[in-house]
Amino acid sequence: MRSGAVLEGDRVALLVRGSQAYLDVVVRLLTAGVFPIPLDPRLTTTERQRILSGLDPTLVIEDERALADLAATLPAPGLPRGRPMHCTSGTTGTPKGVWSGLLDEHAATALVEEERELWGFRPGDVNLVLGPLYHSAPLRFAMGTALAGGRVVMPGPFDPETVTAAIESERPTTMFCVPTHLQRLFAHWDALIESGGSPPDLSSFRLVAHAGAPCPSDVKRRLIERFPPGSTWEFYGSTEGQFTACRSEDWLDRPGTVGRARPGRRLTADPDGTLWCVVPEHARFTYYGDPERTAAAWRDTEEGPAFTVGDHGRIDADGYVYLDGRREDLIISGGVNVYPAEVEQVLGACPGVVEIAVYGVPDPEWGQRVCAAVVGEVDESALTSYARSRLAPPKRPKTYVFHDALPRTLTGKVRRTELTAG
Repeated sequence: MRSGAVLEGDRVALLVRGSQAYLDVVVRLLTAGVFPIPLDPRLTTTERQRILSGLDPTLVIEDERALADLAATLPAPGLPRGRPMHCTSGTTGTPKGVWSGLLDEHAATALVEEERELWGFRPGDVNLVLGPLYHSAPLRFAMGTALAGGRVVMPGPFDPETVTAAIESERPTTMFCVPTHLQRLFAHWDALIESGGSPPDLSSFRLVAHAGAPCPSDVKRRLIERFPPGSTWEFYGSTEGQFTACRSEDWLDRPGTVGRARPGRRLTADPDGTLWCVVPEHARFTYYGDPERTAAAWRDTEEGPAFTVGDHGRIDADGYVYLDGRREDLIISGGVNVYPAEVEQVLGACPGVVEIAVYGVPDPEWGQRVCAAVVGEVDESALTSYARSRLAPPKRPKTYVFHDALPRTLTGKVRRTELTAG
């Protein structure tokens, strides 16, 4: 890492909790053409080293004082000249940075205007942040609000009682959430009613967007019933890019859809169901330092370059997309993507482990629960301790199942469907 001031094109890893100062620094960095790398501050030393080794950050910020010192060297917030470099593991288990590169003024303006036109960000908005800012969607909605001159409210780590109080006191107009947030809020509000209290007044909301995991139908219907008519949306996207947007009223007419292509995009599905998306120039990306993986994600079409993240689905005659499956082996727990290969790579080195396969099973609160099938002379306490010191909380298996051997295909691939069925 280079010492001194950051320069255009540099990368700055942010390993501090989300705050107003954090949001301010992200916008200031992008204004200067410097790329923030938002990361979970709970990452273990092992995880940090593995991720950052491939991203070559100029600077790593790990405390509030360093964040303040950095802010003092940066220009005032203005037009972001790119996107934050969020990390995605993919199925390889090696995290990679999604890199937009420096945008010229025309492309940078188009990037901001696209989000503003779709979500209607305006000076009077009050955005309520429920998720951590190192996740792409919460940060994107907070940035969109701030850039439009609105106000961002951050109540802290998600807690239904705290969020309810913030709704009542701050009167937010917008909110991004994952289905687990909604489930926990609805359960809390039901408990309030049962104890003789009242749920919060939700009439201030004009936009409630959810994504990150499949939303159970009963939760979706409660969302539509509780919030103002026309205010609730679902969208389908990934760290790499955004694909669709869908008003909940459209979902009522077409249960299961995640909507139609966002403006400026075109979606197609291969015969095997693989989804591809043509995007505007400002929405293109590479995987930083990984040309082979970048090449595998993109292909040329008559309408321009299209990319895929490996998700499968179908598109009906009216252009509505229905997802048949997320990318291979992906576990979505509480809206957080967990890649089995990454967890297997770490826990496979635990003394006594001969083989390990990580998989997800349905969970009523989190959507999916991370589980591990283990072969070897090792006990659960040793695995739990090993995971705690090397994996962030969302990636740690909640259940360990011990086997004499893992079920495999004739070509040696683990039969994860047998593990989930068991």
